[in-house]
Formats: sequence, C-alpha cells, structure tokens
Amino acid sequence: MSEPQPGPGRLSSPKLLFAKTPTEFNGRFQSDLAKCRSVLKKILKTQGPRTIENTLEPFDELSRRLEELLSQPKFLFDVHPDTAMRQAGDEAYQEADRFATELSLNRDVYDALAALDVSGETSATRFAVKKILRDFHLAGVDRDDATRARVKALRDEITAIGQEFDKAIREDVRSIHVGPADLEGLPDDFVKAHPPGDDGTIAITTNYPDSVPVFRYARKDSVRHDLMEEYLNRAHPANLEVLARLIAKRDELARLLDYDHFADYITADKMIGTAAAAQAFVSKVATVAEPRAQGDVEELLARKRQDVPGAQALERWDLNYYTELVRAESYAFDAKRLRPYFEFRKVLDGLFGITSRMFGVRYRRISGTPVWHLSVEVYDLYRGRQRLGRFYLDLHPRKDKYTHAAAAGLVVGTAGRRLPQAALMCNFPDPEAGHGPALMDFSEVETLFHEFGHLLHGLLSGGVRWARNAFGGIEWDFIEAPSQMLEEWVRDPEVLRTFAVHHETGEPVSADLIAQMRRAEAFGRAYEVQRQLLYATLSLLYYTRDAANMDTTAVLREAHSRFPLIPHFEGTHFQCNFGHLNGYSAIYYTYMWSLVIAKDLFSRFRAAGSLLDPAEAERYRDLILGRGSEKPAAELIRDFLGREMQFGPFETWLREAG
Repeated sequence: MSEPQPGPGRLSSPKLLFAKTPTEFNGRFQSDLAKCRSVLKKILKTQGPRTIENTLEPFDELSRRLEELLSQPKFLFDVHPDTAMRQAGDEAYQEADRFATELSLNRDVYDALAALDVSGETSATRFAVKKILRDFHLAGVDRDDATRARVKALRDEITAIGQEFDKAIREDVRSIHVGPADLEGLPDDFVKAHPPGDDGTIAITTNYPDSVPVFRYARKDSVRHDLMEEYLNRAHPANLEVLARLIAKRDELARLLDYDHFADYITADKMIGTAAAAQAFVSKVATVAEPRAQGDVEELLARKRQDVPGAQALERWDLNYYTELVRAESYAFDAKRLRPYFEFRKVLDGLFGITSRMFGVRYRRISGTPVWHLSVEVYDLYRGRQRLGRFYLDLHPRKDKYTHAAAAGLVVGTAGRRLPQAALMCNFPDPEAGHGPALMDFSEVETLFHEFGHLLHGLLSGGVRWARNAFGGIEWDFIEAPSQMLEEWVRDPEVLRTFAVHHETGEPVSADLIAQMRRAEAFGRAYEVQRQLLYATLSLLYYTRDAANMDTTAVLREAHSRFPLIPHFEGTHFQCNFGHLNGYSAIYYTYMWSLVIAKDLFSRFRAAGSLLDPAEAERYRDLILGRGSEKPAAELIRDFLGREMQFGPFETWLREAG
C-alpha cells in the first residue's frame, strides 16, 4: 500500500522569529501553545474506535506544532542580537519543553495511540506509530503517578540547566592582546583584518575566524599557548557547577527509568542500541587508527625538535601548527596557499551550483521578507517549478551569537500541509566587515558544505506524510552521515575547479595544488580520528559513571590518559565549553559512527566516476535524503547500497596515503 501524495504544501512564516518585541513574541508563542492544548483536548475527547483520522492525524498536527514551538525559540535564543529577545526565547523554549514532557507522560494519549489498528496501513505509517509508542515508553508513560511526576520535574530541570550551560558558552567570547610582530606566520589577509588599536596591540578572539588561523599558522609559541588557554577555558569556572548538575539530573532520570546510567538510556533508540556497543565501536576504531596515529605523532615531534631541541612531547597548542608545518615541508603543501581561492561569496555560490547540479534543485533569493538581523539571507528551494521549502543563512559572527556552526529546523514539512524551513547559523569571515576579501580556510569550506548538507536533508525530507517521519525523526547516529559525505565534494579536483578561483587573478585552483592538498590531508588523519574518539570517550565517561561527587576535570584527565597521543592542557577545562555534553550528552560517538556510514555511502559515488554526474546523486536524494525517517536508517542505507553497511571503506580511507 503506497502513501497518498497530497498536493504541494503551503509556505508559512516561522513567525516567532520575526516578532519585534518580547511582548509580541510571547503573545504569538502563547497563542500557538494554546492551539497545541486545544488539539490535545480534541484527541482526548474523541469517542468511539480510534482511527487514523480522529487520533493519528491530530496527534501529528500536535507534534508538528510542538516541534516548532521548541525549535524556533531555541534558535532565537542562539542568534537574536537583542538580549531581551534571547531571554524571551529561552523562557519560551523551556515552557514548550515542559508541555512536551507533560505530553510524553500523558497515559490517556498513549492509550489512544496504542489502540490504533495500523495493520492495514503503509509501512511508513506503521513505522511512525511504532516510533511514537516507543518514545512514550522511553519517557516513562507506563510508570506510576509518583514516578511520572518525578520524571517531569527532572526533565524540566535538565532543560533549564542545559540552557544555562549553552548560554555560558555562547556569551564567553575571550581574547588575548598581541603585538604586530606576534602575527608572524599568519596569512596576509588575516594580518590586514587585524590592525593595531589605539594602544598598539591587536585583539585576537576565541571565535573561529580568529582562533583557527592562529592555531594553525602563528609561529610564536606563546601566542598559540595563550589563545588556546583562553579557548579551552571558555565558560570556566561557571560551567563546572552547571555541568555537575546536568550530569547528576540525567543520571537520576536514567536510574528512575531502570537504566544503569544515562548513556544506556540515550542510546536505546539509536542505531547502536547500547552504551556498551558505543564503547566497543570506539575501541574498534581506536585500534585501527592508533598505529598510524603514532606515526603521525613521531613525525610531528621530530619537526618540533627542529625548533625546540630536546623536546620530549607535543603540547595541545602544538598540534594544528606542526601538522600544517609538516604538510608544508614534507608534503609540499601549505594550506595558506588555498585561502586566496576560497573567497566567501565564491564558495557560497559554488555550493549552490554544485548541489543544484547534483540534486536537480535550484535556489531563488528572496528579498523583503522579515529577518532577525540585516546580514541574514533568505532563499527558496525549488525542484523544477515546485517549491520545496525555504532557508535562512546567518553565516557571520556577531556579539552574543552562537559561536560554532549548526543547522536548525524551523518549520516541519509534511506532504500537502506545510513546506519545511530551516536555517544555518555559522561564523565565517564577513565580506561586509571592511577588511578586504573574506577568505576562508579549507576547514571552513568543509564546515559550510557539512552544515548545508544538514539543511538540504531537512528540506528534501519535507515531503513525507507524518511529522514523525520527517527530519526530526531520523536516528541521531545517522543524522551526520549525509553531511559528512557532502564534505567529499570539496576534496575533488573537478568539483573544486568549478568555484575555487583566485580572488585577484580569477585563475582556478590548479590540479597540482589539489593533489598536494589531498596527499597532505592524509597526514594527521588518524591523529584527528584519535581526537574525535577522545571526545566520544569523554561523553561516555561522564554519563556512565555514578554522578555523585564526580570531579569532571579528573574525568577529563582520565579520558586523555586513554588517548595519550592527545595531550591534556593542564589548567584548562574543556568540559566547560564542550557544548555537545548538553545537546548530544553521551552520544558524541555518533560523529565517528556516521563517518563510517558516510565513507561507505560515498563508495558508490567513487565507483560511478565523476562526482558531478547527477545520476547517482538523484538516486541518493530519492532513496535516502527524500525518505526522511520513513524507514530505519539501516534499511535506507541498504536500499541505497544494495547491501548492509560495511566498515571496510572507512578503514581504507583511514590508511590511504591521499
């Protein structure tokens, strides 16, 4: 039985984002929350047999509305330039989350959904209902009244603590002051963009456009040391206590629901299944990566000894710098040589052109629509004449804005009802800053493609019937795979030459330079994998241990001891600014798990020849991106590959010479 195919949905504004005052915002929010409560009452008042029409459809509407009442205020909290509006977003998000917790513990709603007979429905409908009932169970809906009341209180506390944790990170942008001579080794465009102030010093911040080049290119050891110290101490000491509370409340929640620890609870609905399986996966990758990573370290240390005779170890602030030096000297590749080819606007246009060609879509810039900041750009996504959705690009740093890079869903798309909308919040060099060309590091280009992969996934999956099968329903340890795979397109010579042109001469990047980059990039790859495994291990350790009296800094040292190739910077507190300890909690392993999947998915594109041949990309669009979560991720992967996923392509990539 196939799903019905309603006509195109309507494009409705994510109106919460565009309120002009906190009062207006709160009025809109309360009105929408009241609509959710009204739909809930309708479901509970229904008499007679439970059907798709009288139960699942209104519950789907409720779910979609509620997801937007969570996502839009959270996004506003992360990006709005006005303090009062950010506070309004924070308060609204927490109120919506409290309602979501109440709903997840509502036994009458669960019983109504459990009474549905979906045996004659499509597989996608059956899967949506299966996930809905599973989530109710994981929430504790079938527990006694006292347990449910405690679960609700804990979830409300966890949300508030998590917001406090994120806020401290976002607002603690630090800086060091250096002299002009201290910028030795940094790219010319960076130096020009950082003129001395009235006191003759130059401020270097912990934001990405400053920190990434300094860690990679600054020759002066003390400059890298001082900025790294500030970078790793963001939100310290405030978040020491906040993180302790967050871990403790999650631990209590898991034990209340009969799990040994929160890591087992949070992995129960993921592809991996258990925390033990996640740890086994981390150990498997570590075993494969360690020999080559050890070789990388020995080469880095040998290069450091040329500067520091007798050096016995690498320090945390050495890693990126000496990696770039070895790549430049031993592999004839200096990453600074690529920056002139990655002017921000050219890169963005190139991204649009490549994805348009791959997936058979086109982009239309929209003017005159409301935005939360003047720098935000708005686009509609089309396939042929059919509009598929809308997205917003907030791509440059500003005060009190989210300091990393992420995609956010704003409006849930479902077939025939509403078109999806999403946004990117990133911190790339700003062409309007007035400091000359906005040149990007190669890693920033990768990040843009990665986050845009999330955005496209969300928009292209907006044609499913049920909200529970849209982007938000995808297993979290699969969600990164399509984005990680899209990064492959910026490593391909044919693709790069379509947009990587010198900002002064207009000459495309040479095939030789790209080949040098690929060979050099292979150096340090296993070492970087070890770093990711360190973070995965750290997240698992925090959420598998007894939370009582936990010393989070001691656990940080323990994680480093398991990966001794990654030196701990004594006196710093990375856990205080590791934002994923809130959003991802114990499941940071998902980045590496998804990367294994991404390398396997990409093997089909490699076999097909040109990465710009749309045939394989359109098949991938239809079998994976466009299906959202209509099937378990493992089945989507099998549909595309024609087999079960394999570890081999990842292992080959890890060991290849470039």
